[in-house]
This record gives sequence, structure tokens and C-alpha cells, in this order.
Amino acid sequence: MSKMKTVTFVARPAGEARADNFRLTESDIPKPAPGQVLVKTRYLSLDPYFIRVMTNVGTYTRPLNPGDAMFGRGIGEIVESNDPAFAKGEFVLGTHDWQEYCALDTTGLTKVEDRGFPLSTYVGAVGQSGFTAWIGLNLIANMKRGETVCVSAATGAVGGVVGQLAKLNGCKVVGIAGGPEKCALAVSKLGFDHCVDHRGKDLAGALRAAAPQGIDIYFENVGAEVLDAVLANMNDNGRIPICGLIAHYENSAPLVIRNFNALMDHSLRLQAFGVHRHEADRARAIAELSDLAASGKLLCSETVTRGIENAPEALIAMLRGKNIGKSVVQVA
Repeated sequence: MSKMKTVTFVARPAGEARADNFRLTESDIPKPAPGQVLVKTRYLSLDPYFIRVMTNVGTYTRPLNPGDAMFGRGIGEIVESNDPAFAKGEFVLGTHDWQEYCALDTTGLTKVEDRGFPLSTYVGAVGQSGFTAWIGLNLIANMKRGETVCVSAATGAVGGVVGQLAKLNGCKVVGIAGGPEKCALAVSKLGFDHCVDHRGKDLAGALRAAAPQGIDIYFENVGAEVLDAVLANMNDNGRIPICGLIAHYENSAPLVIRNFNALMDHSLRLQAFGVHRHEADRARAIAELSDLAASGKLLCSETVTRGIENAPEALIAMLRGKNIGKSVVQVA
């Protein structure tokens, strides 16, 4: 086999991402240069920030221009090595172009080991998603035992880990998700105390019923009206780590906060964060998350799409909230 498939980015979205923003192409399998390895891609991570990369708005990753291969976090198997520190057959995590084989510099790779959980978990609950949850709860919100934690996109890649980590640390957890199926999953599988459907008529009232004692930490993934409903239920000195605003990534309308006075009335702290600013804490966080996953205390929900040719549709489905847990593409 000398050819491989690549998903190429061909046009910036005008509003929502569409299938015709991508094209499947075929090219020769690359040859690794000195200091590189050739990696057969196993799994690709799908993440909400991709829409910001595609529209070139406020992203901290490398630029993505029409004609480039799509890229993101991935995990694969080394099939050829030009670095003695990396052996054929080892699995590595790094930034992959969306293609079946990648020639990668070893300076940007992390070896991963078999801990008894699926390999794909290293791009999810024991990867960037879990790291994001860990940073937001521990370093931004300073989570304390006995507090009430609320999280939006509760069954998503980050939200599902947020809820589980909060429960493991002795907190009450209230999720917000879209639809009764996702809400039921958050409670029955992920162990949330309650989960509220944001599609209901009175979200603020539903949150008040689920958390009559108020909310101490709100882990924000969505924005829009959800944030306003939570603000109406926050306790004094509450903390709101802002991980994402997925409701606004494909929507040019500005974010309007109607309950802004709650910030002053309750001495709230609202803080956006990016995990790229916390690299010094990554090893500690990933070690803790790995131990929890290996012991079965941290569940790793996934939506797996097979075939690199289906990656664009899987990304679009994830941006529409059709996934449960971490969205990954199984390439090989």
C-alpha cells in the first residue's frame, strides 16, 4: 500500500460548518525524515474548537487555510522510526493531520501505554478533554467538598468528566443537557445527582428545583440563555470557569448576559481559561485521570465514527450536539 486518504479543508464556513467545506483526497504515504516517525493513525479527536480554527477566529493553534489538511489531536502506531528513542509498534499521542499516515517530529509526541482502558481514551477523558475538566475544577474554580457543581453540555467530552470528578470529590452535581435521553444518561451512567433539559420552558426554575441550596460552581461550555439561567441560581462567592461557548461558535450574534447584575449581587467570579496556559500541570493531571480510568472510577463515554472519509460528517454532528461523550474517528 503506497497511497493514503486525507481530509482537506477547502473553504471557510459561512455560518455553520457543512460537508462541502471539506474534500477527501488521495496522496502518497510520506517518508519520515531524520528525527521523525511514520505513524499509522488509529484515532482522531473531534473538538468544538475546530469551528474557530476553520473560521480563523481567536484560535491558539497553528493557522488552517483552504487547501491544508485538517488537523487535530490524534493517536497512532509507529510503523517506521528515524529516532532511536521511539520504536516501531509503540503508540504515540500528538497533532495529526487528518490522514491515514503522518510523518511526525518526535519532539511533539507523547508515548502512551496500555492501562486497560480503550486507546481512544487518551484523546478524551485521559486526554485534552479530561485535562480541561481537571484544570477548570481544581485550578480555576478551586472546588471544595460539599459544594454544588453545575455543568452545561453535561454528556459531552468535557462535561461528562467534570461531573464525575466533582462527584469523586464529594460534590453535588447538576448537569444541563439537551433532551431527556442525555439527561437520563448523565444520571444513570455518569452518576450526576440531577440533570436538567435546557430545551424546557423554564430552565432557571428547573435548576432551582434541582439545586434548591444554590450553585457554587458553574462549569460553562455553552453560553446563550443557559448562562443567564444559571446566574439566577448562583450562591455568594460562586465561581464560573468558562471552558467554551459552543452555542456562539457558529452564530455571529453577540453573547448577551441579561442577569449580569448577579455577578455583583453575589460577588461572583467569572473566568475564562485555556489549557495551553497550564502545561506545567498536565503530567500531574493526566496521571491522576489515568489512575481513575484504570481503576474504573472514571467512565469514558464515546461516540465513535469509523473511517476517515466520515470525519467531516462526524465533526458536523458533534457541533450540532448529536454526540454522547467524546467524539472520535477510528481511522484504523
